[in-house]
Amino acid sequence: MSIILASQSPRRKELLRQMGITDFQVIPAKGEEIVDPALSPQQLVESLALQKATEVAAQCDPKDVVIGADTIVVLDGKVLGKPANTAAAFKMLCSLSTRRHTVYTGVAIIQGEKVRVSHEATQVRFCDLSETEILDYIATGEPMDKAGAYGIQGRGALLVEGIQGDYFNVVGLPICRLGRMLAGFGIRCL
Repeated sequence: MSIILASQSPRRKELLRQMGITDFQVIPAKGEEIVDPALSPQQLVESLALQKATEVAAQCDPKDVVIGADTIVVLDGKVLGKPANTAAAFKMLCSLSTRRHTVYTGVAIIQGEKVRVSHEATQVRFCDLSETEILDYIATGEPMDKAGAYGIQGRGALLVEGIQGDYFNVVGLPICRLGRMLAGFGIRCL
């Protein structure tokens, strides 16, 4: 049995290691994500995580444990994905300034016929950001590959006034929830 992460995210790899899982393979899902606009944010992240895990599990031994995850940022019911360019990043960060938004991460685990899917939600509140602060943050390049155009684990932490919920969920992998899910597959992290 191998543990396989269906993501190329360096943050997710590091969080798995932090959980004590050091012997795992990375096989990123490459298929096109199918987004159903009728789904709630919770259903959407679970669906996307399951799509990734299912795609990768189809290439693996049925004994392997495949972990898929997907993170979205939601403001006023609208999903903020990764910015396409610096103008989109600027617009997203302006909209988040002084506001509370929700970060959802869906997690799916597949081992043969056994499938478990769940999600975590964390409330994040941003500081009052000046245009200069936003432009300076964009100039770091950090926002460009992150949902909502920020990374709380990096310099984006300077934008966050507070959070309510699981910090690691905002980074991209709710490790407490994942640890409990993995226990159901016989994988103990402690």
